[in-house]
Amino acid sequence: MFANSFKEIDPSELDQWLNDASQDMHVLDVRGMDEIATGTVPKAIALPLHTLPIKARDFSKQQKLVVLCHSGGRSAQACMYLQQQGFTNVYNLRGGMMGWRQSGFAAHRLS
Repeated sequence: MFANSFKEIDPSELDQWLNDASQDMHVLDVRGMDEIATGTVPKAIALPLHTLPIKARDFSKQQKLVVLCHSGGRSAQACMYLQQQGFTNVYNLRGGMMGWRQSGFAAHRLS
């Protein structure tokens, strides 16, 4: 079992970051497109896990990246991958979309 060295963020903290215009971050939803179509976190970028190796270079290695999936497993894999590629400011959304919804936050459709 790998020890994760990435940080976790809970839904309430992510909601605060999303409402803070000074936060320079991207929210990456690594679920499949059919899952993302059911709703995601506001301002999230659809980036299915299998596309991460190709798309990761589009982001700054110092920029804050918050990664989410359905429950936190795939996003943890994505966080580990990003750290192996030299990304230094990576956060896993604790509980994924399940945690987001259970915390009372609405899922948004991608525009």
